[in-house]
Amino acid sequence: MGYKLLLCSEEDIASVNIRNALISSEKWEDDGDLLYFGNMAMMTIRGIHIRAENVDEKAKNAGIDAEEIIFLSRHKAASGIPTLTVHPIGNFQNADLGGRSWTLVRSSPRTMTGLLRSLSSIDTQEFQVSFEVTHHGPWVNIPATFIEIGSDESQWNNKDAAMMISDAIYNLKEDNYEAAIGIGGGHYAPRFTEISLTHEINFGHMIPEYAIKDSDDDDLIRILKDSAKNSDTRLAYVHKKSMKSDQARRVANAITSCNLEAIDSSCLNEI
Repeated sequence: MGYKLLLCSEEDIASVNIRNALISSEKWEDDGDLLYFGNMAMMTIRGIHIRAENVDEKAKNAGIDAEEIIFLSRHKAASGIPTLTVHPIGNFQNADLGGRSWTLVRSSPRTMTGLLRSLSSIDTQEFQVSFEVTHHGPWVNIPATFIEIGSDESQWNNKDAAMMISDAIYNLKEDNYEAAIGIGGGHYAPRFTEISLTHEINFGHMIPEYAIKDSDDDDLIRILKDSAKNSDTRLAYVHKKSMKSDQARRVANAITSCNLEAIDSSCLNEI
């Protein structure tokens, strides 16, 4: 049986609070350092998530046959805005925060977008719910998703927020919609968040405007190809309104060069 591996970090108070919320809500089978419930296994590590390189191999050595990982994590932002986020991982450029430079980890569009929808369906009080675009490590060999409480210590210690994440995980429904990569917009991917909650689509890797601006044409083509490959899709949802006309043309040309299909909301059924 392939498990969804939930990974907790002892160094991350938000992660510990999410783990505690999960095990307070349901009876998990205790197997030493590992916990099991249904199709989920949970493991706690000492170090911080983004530096947990190849943790899937460590889980395998511990006896977990994991098909994907959900990292239970904190989210840090200077704004301090209460936020619950989900995102794929990897680095479009240098690996300053774990993982490998210029390398993406396989995304899990059904799980990640399902978690976003699950969060949006519950009362999250003052917490905003959104995607984040692809960023940071660690490197793992199986699909991975981060689910996070942000944006500062007061929220990381919020037990209600931890329970919201717990509820979202238990209520996860994975809709078998087509997957797409997202191109354009800011770090919190407002357009991709909005369209996921209203239309039949699952997002994999998401490329923000700043990554496009920081890339030459060859890099952009590499980023698009890697994002599509590691999202198992040929569809590219472009947030055109977030771009100037010259940038939109550049992205359109790169999409054509990669043999991807550009789509927008008119191509999708409403939920």
